[in-house]
Amino acid sequence: MDRSFYHFVLTYRGGPKGDAKAVFAEAMFHDHSFPKQESSFDSLSRYLEEKADGQMPITVFDELFERYQEQSR
Repeated sequence: MDRSFYHFVLTYRGGPKGDAKAVFAEAMFHDHSFPKQESSFDSLSRYLEEKADGQMPITVFDELFERYQEQSR
């Protein structure tokens, strides 16, 4: 994978206000402790589970991570 998950998700910033992926991206951007260089599903999901931020739900993460893997193939 050429770029981190963080950089992939940033492409969703600025999307429609009600779009869950855009909300996730915005919340992730403002989370200064988000692991920006990480690309491992396990590490990222563990971080999100421990953080338990309502604007970064695991269901949206799962969908975004699937898209991240697809674009990296």
